Amino acid sequence: MACELFYWPGIQGRGEFVRLALEEAGEEYADVARGAGGVDALMAVLKEGPTPSFAPPFLRTDGMTIGQTAAILMFLGERHGLAPQDSAGRLWTHQLQLTIADLVNEAHDTHHPVGNSLYYEDQQEEARRRASEFTSARIPKFFHYFSHVLGEKDYLLGLQITYADLSLFQTLEGLDYAFPKATARALARHPNLAALRRRVAERPRIAAYLRSPRRIPFNEEGIFRRYPELDC
Repeated sequence: MACELFYWPGIQGRGEFVRLALEEAGEEYADVARGAGGVDALMAVLKEGPTPSFAPPFLRTDGMTIGQTAAILMFLGERHGLAPQDSAGRLWTHQLQLTIADLVNEAHDTHHPVGNSLYYEDQQEEARRRASEFTSARIPKFFHYFSHVLGEKDYLLGLQITYADLSLFQTLEGLDYAFPKATARALARHPNLAALRRRVAERPRIAAYLRSPRRIPFNEEGIFRRYPELDC
């Protein structure tokens, strides 16, 4: 296929934000690492070319290899109408995406607050402290911000969906998996975010994707991990 996505098989991770944009756009793509010999191919591409990526996800298309989730989404947004055409609108969408990335990084750090190379069990005490602050202060702060931006609109920028809406949907899904109690409390204060989540899930291509085997289930290997002791 003309469009190849490279990301680790078996987890949604940061690759899922790219998958959602590709699915909404209706673009055919190969999820390379999920095929035979795919991980070897991924590792080989990491070492190729003049613009190598630091880590997955990265996208190979039109003779380019594009790394970093936000950069990939900016490219796909312009290519498929998932972002405004004017410079100010494109930058605003990109800004929202980077803010979502901040939230995603903080969610990840609840279960790995000391180091990525350590097991969760090696940093469980620190994880409890980090998660307590995340669920009590950081989730509400981020939700308040995105609720303010959304207001009474259908989507973050108005009537048309952008990749930022898809990414916010994925983040809400992930937080609900990892922190169902804390997320329910926060969403109860911001029903417009809950409505956005439903609206994105009901879009025909997204709904079909969510029902398909292409959608990897959440699990305890990805960014969003369910450890009940952290959901306080």
